[in-house]
Amino acid sequence: MINPSAFGWIDKFFLEQNIPDQNIINDAKQFYESTRKTGFLVGYTTCFVTPKPIITKGWTSEELSKIGLLNTLFGVFQLCKNSLNQEEFIDQCVAFYKQLHSKGSSLLSKILPEDGASNKLEKIISSRIQTNDNIISKNFSHIVTNALLFIDVLAFKKYLLEGNIPDKYLKRVEEIIVNIVSLSLNTKKSKSKYDDLLQKLFESSIRYTKYSELETASLENIDLSFFTDDYEKYYLIDMAGMAMWSDSKMETSEENFLYKLAVKLNISLLFVQKSIREMDEFLDTNKSDIPYFNFSNPVKHFYDQTTQNVQNLISRNKFRLQLEISQSKELMKLLAQSTKRDLTPEEKKKVRNQVLDICKTIPSLTIFIIPGGSLLLPILIKFIPQLLPSAFNENLTKE
Repeated sequence: MINPSAFGWIDKFFLEQNIPDQNIINDAKQFYESTRKTGFLVGYTTCFVTPKPIITKGWTSEELSKIGLLNTLFGVFQLCKNSLNQEEFIDQCVAFYKQLHSKGSSLLSKILPEDGASNKLEKIISSRIQTNDNIISKNFSHIVTNALLFIDVLAFKKYLLEGNIPDKYLKRVEEIIVNIVSLSLNTKKSKSKYDDLLQKLFESSIRYTKYSELETASLENIDLSFFTDDYEKYYLIDMAGMAMWSDSKMETSEENFLYKLAVKLNISLLFVQKSIREMDEFLDTNKSDIPYFNFSNPVKHFYDQTTQNVQNLISRNKFRLQLEISQSKELMKLLAQSTKRDLTPEEKKKVRNQVLDICKTIPSLTIFIIPGGSLLLPILIKFIPQLLPSAFNENLTKE
């Protein structure tokens, strides 16, 4: 099983997806619409367009986004180059991102000369997924930042077809998308708190433009001639539709806005209808799990995200944790008692110290031993009794 947070995940991805007589993706529209159904376009990936299904139980949103970005880039590579050559694809991706970033960028400074191509791309993708420096703002706004990851795909397609990234391409694409999203939100008869939050999230997620420099014009006055590729046009329609869906319904005025946008982009109205239908189906199904639909302050959102990530870490390492804990008789005794009574402050301190020692032996749990990581230990300790043999849990004992 692939682990997108461990070294070598790109090679493992291609190893698992390598099947005999694999067909090259050659239908651009079908691939785009299939990608829409995965949720990657709106920053909440649930599945992938791959030859073999991928088991993602327990994955974090960042891990899902990593595979989503890699797989979508590979799909575009197949469309542009009519090839399944994984080595060439990885080399092209690394070269693309090197051109995308200046030589002095923090991203390129993380890439060492001795790194292999796959390792370089792993570091690049990890950096693209986690773009905010502040840990609280990162967890608060990543949903839109990751939605805008498709801009990487648009730029990569330009790079493959033209040999370079057109000057100021990404800046111009961002400007148009944010302007269209703003116009979409303004078509609403009444705005909700989700609309205001979405606007703020877009403002905090743009990479190449200062939001203060943007001026929202009317649809008639926006020059969309810059968008010549179908994927650019499709994406603009979908992002506008996503923005207007935030109140779980599409009003007639909002649909009319999308149709006017489609006419200006020379996109068929059938595409718009399908976009509305599929976006509605996806967002309605996943609304309760998509962060920006769950309105909360940044600190609470950060805590919720952290709790979920810690639960995932515990779940992945539960067998090793059981083994390590079983070898500590005192810790076993205290954890068993914690299921029946509250531990004393001294006992809790012993548990914390011994759990920290155990975390040091399990690489993926090093989050607990970094400065400040001990603040997460109460979450770990809370779930540890669930990892113990059922005999320790009186609620599971049959009368």
